[in-house]
Amino acid sequence: MKNLSKLLTLLCLVPSLSFAQNNVQDYIDNKLKTDSLFIGSAVGILAVDANGKEVASWNPDMALLTASTMKTITTGVAMQVLGPDYRFETSIGYDGKVTDGVLRGNVYIIGGADPTLGSRDTIAYPIDSIFGVWAKALNEEGIYKVTGKIIGDDRFFENEMIPDTWVWGDLGADYGSGTSGLSFGENLVRFTIAPGAKVGDPAIITPVGEHAPEMKYLTEVTTGGKGTGDKTWYYTSDLAPIAKITGSYAIDRKADTLVFSNKYSASTVAAAFSNYLINNNIANNGSISVEGLVDGGWPVADVNDITLVTTTYSPELIKIIEVTNRISNNFFAETMLKMIGKTLKDEGSYKASFEGVKEFLKGKGCSTTGLKQDDGSGLSRENYVSTRFFCNFYEMMQKYEHFPNYLNSFPVPGHPGTLKSVLRNCDTALKEKIHAKSGSLSNVRCYAGYVEGKSGLIRFAILVNNFNGPTSGVQPKIEGFMKELATYGKTH
Repeated sequence: MKNLSKLLTLLCLVPSLSFAQNNVQDYIDNKLKTDSLFIGSAVGILAVDANGKEVASWNPDMALLTASTMKTITTGVAMQVLGPDYRFETSIGYDGKVTDGVLRGNVYIIGGADPTLGSRDTIAYPIDSIFGVWAKALNEEGIYKVTGKIIGDDRFFENEMIPDTWVWGDLGADYGSGTSGLSFGENLVRFTIAPGAKVGDPAIITPVGEHAPEMKYLTEVTTGGKGTGDKTWYYTSDLAPIAKITGSYAIDRKADTLVFSNKYSASTVAAAFSNYLINNNIANNGSISVEGLVDGGWPVADVNDITLVTTTYSPELIKIIEVTNRISNNFFAETMLKMIGKTLKDEGSYKASFEGVKEFLKGKGCSTTGLKQDDGSGLSRENYVSTRFFCNFYEMMQKYEHFPNYLNSFPVPGHPGTLKSVLRNCDTALKEKIHAKSGSLSNVRCYAGYVEGKSGLIRFAILVNNFNGPTSGVQPKIEGFMKELATYGKTH
C-alpha cells in the first residue's frame, strides 16, 4: 500500500511538472530540437526574466559566432566608457611660419577618429560646412597661401585599419572598410558602372567623388549576358594603393553606382580639403598623408609642435550608436571599439581595445567567461560568445544610468532598420515588445536583446551557427522563438 501511495503521489506530480514548462521552452524542445536544420547546427539559446530566472535555454554556455550581435557589446561598453554625449574631434593646425599672408609650411588635418567626417548619413554634418570652418580658421590666422602641403594626419590610432582575421574577400566590400585615426566618408569610394556595347566588352567604370590621389584601379569587369545581374567584386588592402575590380555586369542592367572600401582615407580627405582651399582662393602645394611623408623619407612634425587653429566635432556618441545598431554599421562599430582602447589604455589598437573591454567588464562585476572578441562589428569569424554572456552583459547594462538610450538603439520589428521585415505577419503590439539586434554571416543567424515582460525586461540571445540549408529555412523558426518569448512576456 505504501508503494502504491508513493506511485499515485508521483503520478500526480507529473502533470504539474509538465504544466511548469512554459511555451518558450516547449517551442525549443518540440520545434527547434526536432528540426533537421537545427539538429545538425550549433545552437545556443538563453532567455532570463527580470528576476534572474531562466525562462528557456539550450546550450547557454556554448560560445558561438555572433555576427552583428557583437555590436551590442561594443556600443554598450563604448557608451559607458565614453559617455552618450561624447564627441569625436578633428583639428586643423600648421607648422612653419606665417608672413604676409603666406604660410611657409604645411597644414595638418589632425584626426581624432571621427567616424562621421564626410559621411552621407543624415546624422553627419555636411562636409562643405566643416571645410568652410577649417578654411575660415586659416584665414583668421592670416593664412591665404600655403607653400607646403595639406597633410592628412591619422596618427591618433595605430596604423591598422582591420583585424587580422577579416576574410580577404570582405576587405573590398563597403561593409569591410575598416577604421582610421582620420577617416573620411566612412572610408568608402564610389564608381559609376554601365555595360559595354555588347556581351564580352569591357564594362564602363568611372571613379566619382573623392579618391586618394595615389590609388590605381585595375578594372577587369566584362559585360555579361542578359539576366546575369551585377557580379562585380573589389579587392584591395592597405598594403599598397592598388585595387582591382573584377567580374561581370549584365548588358540589360542600367547604369548604377558601385560602393567599395577605401584603405587610404587620410590621403583622401587631405586631397579633398586641398581642392576645397584652391577653389576658395587659398593656394597650396597639393596633399599627402603622414604615411606618405614617412614613406617618402620627408620630415613629419611632432603633434606637440603643430600650431592648432580650430577643432570641429562629431555628433553625440548616442546618435552614432543609434545608427550603428539600427542599420548595423560595421565602420562605426570598429571606430568605437578602438576608441575604447584609446581611452582606457592610451593606445588605439585592437589589442589594447580587447584588453580594455575585458578590464572594464570585470570592473563592473560582469564575468567575461564566454566572451572571445576579435572585432567590434561581428564581421570576424573568430568572435565567440555564449548566450549566457549576452544575458549577463544586458543585465549589467540595465544598471547603467543611460540604459533607456541604449535600449532605444535596438531595432524593433516593423520599424526602420534591420528588423523591419521580421515577424511581418505578427500583431504590431506583440512585435513592439521586442528590442533586438540581428546578426548574419554565411550559415550564421543570430538575434540578441530584450523583450518587454509584464514583470520587467526579459534578456535573451539565440545564436544559430553552421546550419546546413538556406537561411529562408532557419529564419522563420528563429522568428517563431521570438514570437513565443514576446507572448510569454505578456503574462509574466
